[in-house]
Amino acid sequence: MKILDRYIIKTMAFYTSAVMLVWLGIYTFFNFLKEVKYIGRADYTVFEATKYVISDIPAVVYSHSSVIILLGSLLALGHLASTSQLVVIRSAGVSIMQISNIVVRVALMFIAIVIFIGELIAPITTEYAEGSRAKALGKNMTFKNQQGFWLKDNGLFIHVKKNFNGKSFKDVTLIKLRAPDTLDSIVHSDSAIANGDNLELGQSVHYQLGKNGNLITFSENNFEKYSVQVSFNQKLIKSLKKDPRELSTWHLYQQIRFLTMNNLAADVFEVEIYKRLMKPVTLIAMILFSMLFVFGSLRDASLGKKIFLGLMMSLFFELSSRIGGVLSLKFDYNHFFSASIPTLVVLVFVWVLLKKKSAT
Repeated sequence: MKILDRYIIKTMAFYTSAVMLVWLGIYTFFNFLKEVKYIGRADYTVFEATKYVISDIPAVVYSHSSVIILLGSLLALGHLASTSQLVVIRSAGVSIMQISNIVVRVALMFIAIVIFIGELIAPITTEYAEGSRAKALGKNMTFKNQQGFWLKDNGLFIHVKKNFNGKSFKDVTLIKLRAPDTLDSIVHSDSAIANGDNLELGQSVHYQLGKNGNLITFSENNFEKYSVQVSFNQKLIKSLKKDPRELSTWHLYQQIRFLTMNNLAADVFEVEIYKRLMKPVTLIAMILFSMLFVFGSLRDASLGKKIFLGLMMSLFFELSSRIGGVLSLKFDYNHFFSASIPTLVVLVFVWVLLKKKSAT
């Protein structure tokens, strides 16, 4: 059985890698075409555009991993079926359930690799790509990460540690300059709201430095509210909001925890984190569902048509799962059950059918 395991792993790895290379090649090409219109602006060159597109590849692999692994698995099984290798394997006493178990284990191995890329590597490369691109295009955003950003507005530096919706912020620090090389004051607040041309801070601590920006001589004042006028476009602030899909799972958990503790709505983040937790199970359900067509009889239709039908139905199932998450937001359903129940129902149903087919 170990020899068979290694052979199936090798076949699935080959086809999955081939699908990934083709998929990334097409996606990278069109992504580069989108960047062509910016080439020539400020310091944005062909090299900068290429660097941005390449740095975005880990995020693309993570976001499209389900389709890549599903296509690779189906093509590998289709190859084994079209060359009658599945017939030989089954003739040797290996049941459909045993083959399914091997395929599931291999798929889980691929998923583990993809999760490592998506949770640890993609955030770093994406942050680097966005920062490098913004700098080359001459934008006034100096730094942005998954939680917040740095922003320069004339003689004022604004640091936001957590940006929730492009309007509400947490842990905000304002650094005001009296001259290009002289500090004037520092203001810190736990919360702030962007309100038109003003940034409204909650309870704040204000540190006024000496005439020469001396850190040794300063005065401290506490304010219930503190407002500062800003001149940057409010659309820029909204654009700094990170989409939940761009956050790592750990940061999603932190966002949900903070919002829940402060009695704020966390529905969008909850749907995303439940979708991620169910993603491996959903992928396994899709692969097993497609295998029903691979092991089917070839008298009614060719293997290629059956694989195509299985793929389309599996992708339709994933699309339905995503629609379920949107509906749970719209009608305030339980987000965990809306993300898990359809997948679990299909998984149990497919598992029973494969077991029956294996017994025949």
